[in-house]
Amino acid sequence: MENIAAKVREAAAYLKDQTDTSPSIGLILGSGLGDLADEIQNAVRVDYESIPYFPVSTVEGHAGRLVIGELQGRQVIAMQGRFHYYEGYSMQEVTFPVRVMKELGAESLIVTNACGGMNPSFQPGDLMVIEDHINQTGTNPLLGPNDEALGPRFPDMSQAYNTELKQTAVRASESLGFSLQKGVYLGISGPTFMTAAELIMLRRLGGDVVGMSTVPEVIVANHAGLEVLGISCITDMAIGEEIEGVSHEEVMDTATKTKPRFISLVKEILSIMPSRG
Repeated sequence: MENIAAKVREAAAYLKDQTDTSPSIGLILGSGLGDLADEIQNAVRVDYESIPYFPVSTVEGHAGRLVIGELQGRQVIAMQGRFHYYEGYSMQEVTFPVRVMKELGAESLIVTNACGGMNPSFQPGDLMVIEDHINQTGTNPLLGPNDEALGPRFPDMSQAYNTELKQTAVRASESLGFSLQKGVYLGISGPTFMTAAELIMLRRLGGDVVGMSTVPEVIVANHAGLEVLGISCITDMAIGEEIEGVSHEEVMDTATKTKPRFISLVKEILSIMPSRG
């Protein structure tokens, strides 16, 4: 995607014509969590296909629209469905919405996902705050010429997930009466689920969970200067020595069962997270 900055401005200008809301928080709603966007008040809903340069989500369980409005007293812009590298889009296309959120005024990004648990102390249905990630996708969304208007050539990723927001997530879960797991998200390209040998390798590399999203979006969010919080829903166990196989339907089933608790958590985080500016 050439001349990204100009395309970001054009997409943002289109969205500004649809709403007077100036969102301060971006939400990327992963598999099974899209219903949270239905709770946004005074909402403007815009199909991806109508937004200049936006891809269109092709994955079951992803609605494919932006929702802009108010949630828990915060002005938000939510992706009801995301894009994945395995769908055939470039990394620049996958992460384009993050840049548009920034252009519209977002200062923070909450990114959610469904993933497989490699840490044997986890179990399906657990929610995990992402402490860090490992990029095993084989590429990076910042490859190629850098536009300083979008961010620095060599962005620091040593604190990719904001410490204060991670602490906020833990407090939110405690107030709701449950504990969050904590761990490292290992991002792969997909779309295949991993072999047993690959899962053993990935766990030994330091991953607690494995998934096919999130990492590119978080890299670009950091490049753009957004503060990031990541929350994972562990939908299945991906322990190489015990692997029995998994299907997308099983992943969606667990995500759906966990959805009420996941939605409550994100809403509580929004209620108590610090305001900027």
